[in-house]
Amino acid sequence: MEPSNLKPVHAGWRERLALYLDLVRWNRPAGWLLLLWPTLSALWLAAGGFPGWHLLLVFTMGTVLMRSAGCCINDVADREFDRHVRRTAQRPVTSGRLQAREALALGAVLALLAFGLVLTTNTETIYLSFAALAVAVAYPYAKRIVSMPQAVLGVAFSFGIPMAYSAVQGAVPWTAALLLLGNLFWVLAYDTEYAMVDREDDLHIGIRTSAITLGRWDVAAVMLFYAAYLGIWGMVLAQELAYPAWIAGLAVAAAQALWHYRLIRLRERDRCFTAFRHNHWLGFAVFVGIALSLPC
Repeated sequence: MEPSNLKPVHAGWRERLALYLDLVRWNRPAGWLLLLWPTLSALWLAAGGFPGWHLLLVFTMGTVLMRSAGCCINDVADREFDRHVRRTAQRPVTSGRLQAREALALGAVLALLAFGLVLTTNTETIYLSFAALAVAVAYPYAKRIVSMPQAVLGVAFSFGIPMAYSAVQGAVPWTAALLLLGNLFWVLAYDTEYAMVDREDDLHIGIRTSAITLGRWDVAAVMLFYAAYLGIWGMVLAQELAYPAWIAGLAVAAAQALWHYRLIRLRERDRCFTAFRHNHWLGFAVFVGIALSLPC
């Protein structure tokens, strides 16, 4: 019963922690960065500049926590599908290394931590957080019903925008609604690239995605989605910002979108996945342009 008996317990704890970190995609930050940049962009716009450390912390940490909770819910909902997809077959829940109830318990804890952060804001933002949670929970099941579930994901991934305005201004103006609409098109663009990676597997198991629904028009649609996103945000920013740095931000984002066309035009799995993984740089460029156009 000596130290030799304690060693396996310690090793088991470390292995369990590694599984939890894998479940929430801790080593793949691109997912939460895709949510973070439009949220911070809205926060800066709503505040007319730096929003203060409190709101910056609330929305940054809240984004990371809710994206992690969403991964837990998604992996449980999709575990029967994911075992038939090469890219997802070894996820902790799908492979059986974690039980579904463990993943749901972790997701609940993460969501409660995020809600604790929201409670430090205002009543309007707290109410919006319930709607955001409902959409996040509904998304994993949308692919069983909706022909383009990426649109549902687009709403879920854009909810930080109205919440940011609500936290700063106590209301959600039409500006926030337009930014949400534009961001939805961006999500459609990058998540269609993501769906193009798994198209053959998804066809085999019978789930619905935008890549399947769009068929041979998928590449053209992705580029139209990018154009709609940049066009809508450009229209809003032209009205909201006096300094022109945002134009450079959108120009850099547009250049990246054109690079993505070169990556996805032949529909090769690895190149489509590369395009998806690098989308957070596109959002970062837009955010930097906005931040530089406003007072520090």
